[in-house]
Order: sequence, then C-alpha cells, then structure tokens
Amino acid sequence: MELISLILTIFIAVLISGAILRVLPIPFPLPLIQIALGMLISGVFNEGITLNPDIFFFLFLPPLLFMDGWRIPKDSLRRDRLGIFHLAFGLVLITVLGLGYLINWMIPAMPLPVAFALAAIVSPTDAVAVSGITRKLPVPKRIMSLLEGEALFNDASGLVAFRLAVAATATGTFVLSSATLSFLWVAIVGLLAGVVIARALIFVRNQFIRRYGEEAGSEILFSLLMPFCAYMLAEHLEASGILAAVAAGITLAHSDLSGLEGAMTRVRRYVVWDMLQFTLNGTMFVLLGEQLPGIFHGAMDVVRETGHQNPSWMLLYALVICIVLSLFRFVWVAAILWVLNKLPKRYRPQNLPEQLSSRVLWLISFGGVRGAVTLAGVMSLPLTLGPNTPFPARDLAIFLAASVIIVSLISASIALPYFLKNQAKAQYTEREEQRLLAWNSAHDEANRILATLVEKEKELYHDFFEHHGEDTLQRVLDNLHEALGSPDQSDTQSVTRQQYEMEMRLTKAALHAARSTIFKLARQQKISDELAREMTHRLDMNEMRLG
Repeated sequence: MELISLILTIFIAVLISGAILRVLPIPFPLPLIQIALGMLISGVFNEGITLNPDIFFFLFLPPLLFMDGWRIPKDSLRRDRLGIFHLAFGLVLITVLGLGYLINWMIPAMPLPVAFALAAIVSPTDAVAVSGITRKLPVPKRIMSLLEGEALFNDASGLVAFRLAVAATATGTFVLSSATLSFLWVAIVGLLAGVVIARALIFVRNQFIRRYGEEAGSEILFSLLMPFCAYMLAEHLEASGILAAVAAGITLAHSDLSGLEGAMTRVRRYVVWDMLQFTLNGTMFVLLGEQLPGIFHGAMDVVRETGHQNPSWMLLYALVICIVLSLFRFVWVAAILWVLNKLPKRYRPQNLPEQLSSRVLWLISFGGVRGAVTLAGVMSLPLTLGPNTPFPARDLAIFLAASVIIVSLISASIALPYFLKNQAKAQYTEREEQRLLAWNSAHDEANRILATLVEKEKELYHDFFEHHGEDTLQRVLDNLHEALGSPDQSDTQSVTRQQYEMEMRLTKAALHAARSTIFKLARQQKISDELAREMTHRLDMNEMRLG
C-alpha cells in the first residue's frame, strides 16, 4: 500500500506543480518545481521507488519522442535541415568526444567509457523545456524552429551514442570501425523499422475504418500503442527503438493529412496526448527529486575517491559541464556558418545569413536546455555490469546529469529573457501568408460545395429557400468564418426548426469542404502541417459543437 500511496502522491505532485506555475507571477521552469516537490516527497516516505532502468526507459521515452516527431512542424525540418543536421549530429559528436575526455580528466574515478556515456546523455536538448521558459517572450520563429528540430534528432543521436558508450563500459572494449558500423545499423534500421511498422499499422487501420467506420476510443488507443510497437520491433532487430518511435511519429503526422479520422477523434486524441505529455514529463522530474537524496550520497562516495571531501565539488563539476556545453554550441554554430559562407555560391544553402549577431548565437547557446530525455536516459544506466559488479560511478553520472538539467534551466531562465529584451515580434510573417492562403482557399471551396448543395436541395425545399435561403447561407458562412478564425461574429437571431436543420446540414458540409482543402494544401506543402493542425482543430471544435 505504501508503494501505491507513493505513486498517487507523485501524480498529485505533478498536478500541484502545474497549479504553482500558473500562480507564480514570473516565468519559471516547471521541471524545477517538480524536482523540489519530489525532494519533499522523499522526506515523507521511508522507502522510495526502486527504478528498473529498462522499464523506466521503455515507459517514458517512446511516447514522448513519438509525440515530438508527430507534432513538430515539417516545413521547418525541410527548410532548416542543414542547420538541424549540424546541431543534431555534428555537435553531438564533438560534445561526446570533447566533453567525455574533459569529464574523465576532471574526475579520474569515472572511467572514460562512463564519461563518454555522461557526455552523450547531456548532449540532447529539450525544446519543451525552453518553450516553457520562453512562452511569454518574443523568440524569433526561425530560432525556435531550429531548436525544436535539433531537439528531435539529437535525442536520437545522443541516445545512440549513449548506448554505444554503455556497451563499451560493459565489454571493456571499443573498436572505432565496429562502433561506426553499429551506429549506422542502429540508426538506419531504427528509422526504417519505425516507418515500416507505422505504415503497416496505419494501412490496416484505414482499411478497417473505410469498411466498418471508426470509434474515437479505439483510435486514441491505437495512437498510444504505436510508439511502443515501433520501439519493440526496432529493439528486436537490435536497432534504435528511439529512432523508430520518432520515425513512427513523423509517419503518423503525414497520414493525418489524409483527413480520414473524424473531428471527435482528432479533438479527443489531441487532449489525451497533451495530458500524457504533461504527466510523463512531470512524473520523471518528480521521480528525480524523490531519488535525488539517495543519488547524492552515492555520488559523494565517488567524489571522495578523487580526494575531495567537500560536496561543492559536484556542483563545480556540473557548472563546468554546462559552461563547456554552451561554449561548444556557440563556437560550433559560428564555425559552421563561417565555413558555409566560404563555399562557392552554388553550393551554399538558400537564405543563409552572412553572419549571425552575437545575440542570436547566445540565444541558440542558452536555448540548448537539457530536460526529459537526458533524465530518462541517464536513469536507464544499468545497476550492474555482472554478478556482484556495480556499474562504475553510476550515482555520480546521474547526479551530474540532473545537476546539468537544473543549472541549464536556471541559466536559460535568466539569460533568454535578457537576450530577448527589446526584441520586437515580427508584424507580417510567412505563417500569416500561409494562413491567408488557407483561409481564402477553404472559403472558396466551401462556397463551391454550398452552391452545389443548394441547387440540389432547392428541388426538395423550394419554398424554404425562397423565403429563408439567403439568411441561412449567411449564417452558415458566418459560422465558417468564426471556425476559421475570422473576427466576424455569427448572427444570433432565432430560427425555425426547418431553418436550423438546413443550416446544420449546410454548415457541416462547409466545414468538411474547408477542412479537406486545408489538408490538401498541407499535403502539397503550400502551408505548414502545424498551421493545418491549428486550423482543422478549430473546425473540429465547431463541428463537435454542432453535434
């Protein structure tokens, strides 16, 4: 019963953390609140939760990374693919090598493979954490897109490098050629496994829906199970389950543009996944706070082996790691930009700035906040290497990773508002152009469908359309404008039952036509999938309101 009470208390702490965040008058990182609540919980319960690393990793990471791949704007990935590649793969490689050797030099008691594992797991960034800090700040859209794209793929590259380092710790050997082949197998097969399993499941689901219809609860459960199916298939093939989950999320996002699901399914699924993301992220950080006191004592034992008795040395190690991570990011972005600008014009990426201001470079540097993926990864370190052989410096690695998360959150909370000071929001953006295109296209298609329906209905309801047709069509269009985000307000005058039924029928037809047009524009890459989701969500909500 105590374990059940502890689990329920953790969920309550996650709930309370959200309330505390809304009450606070200043932006504050939610994970820090959750860690603090977890530490309070550790003082109440005598026995904490003994985490199984493999189960912890399996339960938390696949759905979180699947959701990142599902919801990230795909137009940003295409536009900034070169910058994302350099940050998500090149920077991760430099970080693992450079920081790994530095950690081993600072802490000789930590073996080099473990130092590489720690460097690998602190290399992934967390766009959710940085968006929580900057939710009321005017972050340039291009920088936020770059940080989101980087976070999606450096999660995978960092975790693959982490896995190789842990394997090297367990075997005691590391061969570069073998590690390179292993990395390629893990990455490529992981991506393919995610795409294949997602496409297969979606194909079967679509065929069933077309024949028997859909049920919202089943569709939501289907999406919840997909990341775990992709993860398990990839792991069975000894590939990256994390990359498989990301690839499955991207594949589902592409499938969503078909518009096959009903409005109720999309709205409910959106709510369920939002709740799941908040719960999983919060539970991880509360668990970290609950485990932190015990981890601290184990970490101190390792530090004492280096000849230091003062606990402040661990904080110093974490500060050094955070400073080096930010400097790596700053230098790497500046260096890549310099190299690209030296290339002949025909080889340069489009829209490449000749130079970035120091403000933008520091925004990118401090925007590399560490969060849930780093936490879940480091908590998955094995407890032992074999019978009676504990994993070397495990508690210290976990404590340092947790400290890096905390320090990066605090530094970003201070630095990002400072560098965004006096930053004005753009008045007219590409997104607004896309929104106008989608609005006009959806409106025109809805008008075309309505004209066709009215011609058919006039044969059956000639008297109705002669007396009420104009008012009904006007209300239908007003409702559509409201659903699409138009400032116009719909008429609220009373109507007869016949008018109401006709209005509902025409409104649903207009909503369906508008939604189909928006999905088509997204499939043709004329508008972003993010904007398509936003606008169809409004249309879905209005369709549900109609019943």
